[in-house]
Amino acid sequence: MFPIGDDNSDRKRIPFFTYALLLANGYLFYLELTRGVPFIEQWAFVPSRFIADPLGELITVFSSMFLHGGWLHLGSNMLFLIIFGDNVESRFGHIKFLIFYFLSGIAAVFTQFIFNMGSGGAYLGASGAIAGVLAAYLLLFPKNKIRVLMGFWVVRFPAIVVIGLWFILQLVSSYNAFEGSLDGGGVAYFAHVGGFIAGFILSFIFR
Repeated sequence: MFPIGDDNSDRKRIPFFTYALLLANGYLFYLELTRGVPFIEQWAFVPSRFIADPLGELITVFSSMFLHGGWLHLGSNMLFLIIFGDNVESRFGHIKFLIFYFLSGIAAVFTQFIFNMGSGGAYLGASGAIAGVLAAYLLLFPKNKIRVLMGFWVVRFPAIVVIGLWFILQLVSSYNAFEGSLDGGGVAYFAHVGGFIAGFILSFIFR
């Protein structure tokens, strides 16, 4: 099931920061394309590098949230952000939403860090922060209908089903990655789980 839209009838505010985050991610991806691998290596979060120099690498906790590994990575993340982020921003308010987004992203980065402290691989992507947005949407709008693409058909399911199944998949994949039966294919499942749990908890404060 791949989400392609939702019900925005209860949206009360123009989601300025959701749009701003979309633009920021797009611009940073443009810089990735034009400046190449050295740019990505400089601004991605690398656990082993962070351990060696936490203060010097602190900026990468934030910059890594705006980097992506390719068009598909960027496109899927931004699609999820525009579908779910606008409703959450409308409910939280603009400034609260932005703070919530970054706190979820920070939690995601450090969850991945805890399980891969010695790794020299680069962590990048907005999916951890967006996982927090999904958790907030699940809590705030559990009955909202989500349009999902299933083969050639578009079907509507409640948010609690779509997002719930997504989170279960992340939990199972994280467990398999921890046990060593799944290499993850470059997907930071621990970050997804960490961002989601943080977003769920934070939603009780920010709503």
